Amino acid sequence: MNELILGIETSCDETSAAVVAGGRLVLSNIISSQIPTHQPFGGVVPEIASRKHVENLTVVIQQALDEAGVGLRDLTAVAVTHGPGLVGALLVGVSAAKAMSYALGVPLLGVHHLVGHIYANFLEYPRLEPPLVCLVVSGGHTSLLHLEGKRRRMLGSTVDDAAGEAFDKVARAMGLGYPGGPAIQRLAEEGDPTAIEFPRAWLGEDSLDFSFSGLKSAVINYLHRAAQRGEEPDHAAVAASFQAAVVDVLVEKTILAARQVGVGQVMLAGGVAANKVLRRELTARGKAAGLDVYYPSPVLCTDNAAMIASAGYHQLKSGEVAGLDLNAVPDLPLVTQ
Repeated sequence: MNELILGIETSCDETSAAVVAGGRLVLSNIISSQIPTHQPFGGVVPEIASRKHVENLTVVIQQALDEAGVGLRDLTAVAVTHGPGLVGALLVGVSAAKAMSYALGVPLLGVHHLVGHIYANFLEYPRLEPPLVCLVVSGGHTSLLHLEGKRRRMLGSTVDDAAGEAFDKVARAMGLGYPGGPAIQRLAEEGDPTAIEFPRAWLGEDSLDFSFSGLKSAVINYLHRAAQRGEEPDHAAVAASFQAAVVDVLVEKTILAARQVGVGQVMLAGGVAANKVLRRELTARGKAAGLDVYYPSPVLCTDNAAMIASAGYHQLKSGEVAGLDLNAVPDLPLVTQ
């Protein structure tokens, strides 16, 4: 049988465990979401998230093993997210993974959360291979990477608010609750994306970096001015126009990145990759530019342990094994190689 990797993901508010065979075959992928717990607070409360992970992780791991039809002694290695993320939440997963690695006598694999998101595509498309450009877009990160062989090179990243962060903040300003991305997407379906001309921050003709702070401020100022005039803005139009501004920048910079490095494949990864408009626009405009576009199923876009297990498998093959001194690193940089 192929190597069986147990993946553990506890970087934010999903407690997840998965078993993946050979790096690309998902045997189980259990996700316990904390969204209902955090919704009354309008966002994730770190201390509550950590406590929920403590309560849920053992059960979730057992469910993953049961669904995969394997036992602890069948595992080849244990992979765990050790950053970036909420430090308390990360520590729960890291502590469990270290204990299992030690008790079972199997390798421990510390996985960068964004690398996990990248590998979600390889679970969806087992035959997909570099070279390619990957847009990783989530609540805390917006990055463009060039993947060539085993090398990852950062092409561009966010200089202020990430796209997902902007979605959450605009949703909060509009009273749409948490999480903001899905709420804005639903409301935007009823609005005209050309109704309001919100700004796009291009940051220079050839720049591959991202900035969404100005766009977020423009939307909030638009809402404030309407309130001062005693007017009720068309919230659907605001949501649709804001979403269109975000998607426009993400798509154009991804296509520009592919042209600059000379690749014919691009892929999406991260929580915001589940956005229907982003998927549709990148597919259409990418095709027009002669690019093949890939993105995972929505369940593999959000935080999950299958992607961590897949990334861990490839680290195992490369000899990137962690010691029992592995620690949680909330601001873990994405080391390119």
